[in-house]
Amino acid sequence: MSLALKFDERGLIPAIIQDVENDEVLMLAYMNQESLEKTLSGGKTCFWSRSRKSFWLKGETSGNFQHVKEIYYDCDADTLLIKVQQEGAACHTGNRTCFYRKLEK
Repeated sequence: MSLALKFDERGLIPAIIQDVENDEVLMLAYMNQESLEKTLSGGKTCFWSRSRKSFWLKGETSGNFQHVKEIYYDCDADTLLIKVQQEGAACHTGNRTCFYRKLEK
């Protein structure tokens, strides 16, 4: 599956994480080929941290794991949509989703 994907010049692809039960968008993170393979083989989301330049297994320190149920890719094959069963909060702030703030006009 990943052979059809288009990673950017840094070898990354954005991954939108969505709750499989209610379709709530939980977060956005980035994956490289290896973190995608770790996600596929381990069943939990694994990302590439652009700031730390290292792998990041979501929930490894917080216990808020994301259990992968389905993975889709868009029509251009340059973005992933990963549907998960979320344990606890998805956001590092403790909020259920990273998208808890609304931009006002």
